[in-house]
Amino acid sequence: MSKPVYKRILLKLSGEALLGDEDYGIDPRILLRIAEEITEVVRSGVEVAVVIGGGNIFRGAGLAQSGIDRVTGDHMGMLATVMNSLALQDALEKLNMEARVMSALAIHDVCEDYIRRRAVRHLEKSRVVICAAGTGNPFFTTDTAAALRAIEVDADILLKATKVDGIYNADPKIESGASRYDSLSYDEVIEGKLRVMDANAIVLCREQEMPIRVFNVFEPGNLMKLVTGQDIGSIVH
Repeated sequence: MSKPVYKRILLKLSGEALLGDEDYGIDPRILLRIAEEITEVVRSGVEVAVVIGGGNIFRGAGLAQSGIDRVTGDHMGMLATVMNSLALQDALEKLNMEARVMSALAIHDVCEDYIRRRAVRHLEKSRVVICAAGTGNPFFTTDTAAALRAIEVDADILLKATKVDGIYNADPKIESGASRYDSLSYDEVIEGKLRVMDANAIVLCREQEMPIRVFNVFEPGNLMKLVTGQDIGSIVH
């Protein structure tokens, strides 16, 4: 196996990535496969932090559209990310991989508070750190939380796991002629209004020079290929 090219990564998973073939909630098979890939990467010597969305259960913006107060909806979405994070922690522990859920909201009975120095210490001990509850603030997405946490823990790269194999100029599932980009600048993503991550996250990464790689998490082995330097997906830098 090739030697990893990164010491520390942050993996951003959408809640929808956990759906698999389900209409709602978590597909146990998908959860286990993702846990297996994370475990393989950690055992190769890479430190892994994870941020998970909650769209498979609740999405704050969607709840607001249905009439729920936006702040309340966002708090419900944050709690959904905690549920997903606990599920991933359980899957990792079943593989004998140590994992810690660290929440931006104080929920002491089920997980730790997110404290940057403690998170870094967990990573240094080869524990998977799963950052839950976004930034802890309404109106900020888990994309922004992923950018923030990647910068805070001094990750080498932010890996955005999606259902497609990179960044396209249009939705490849709708537009058959959509073109894929191998490499883009932060400004090109913002000016082109490309749906990579939300604008706040892209601007934050640009200011701190945090590279973003977008890849297909449903292709088995892609995560390990990425950390060993293979050119998978699209890079924003």
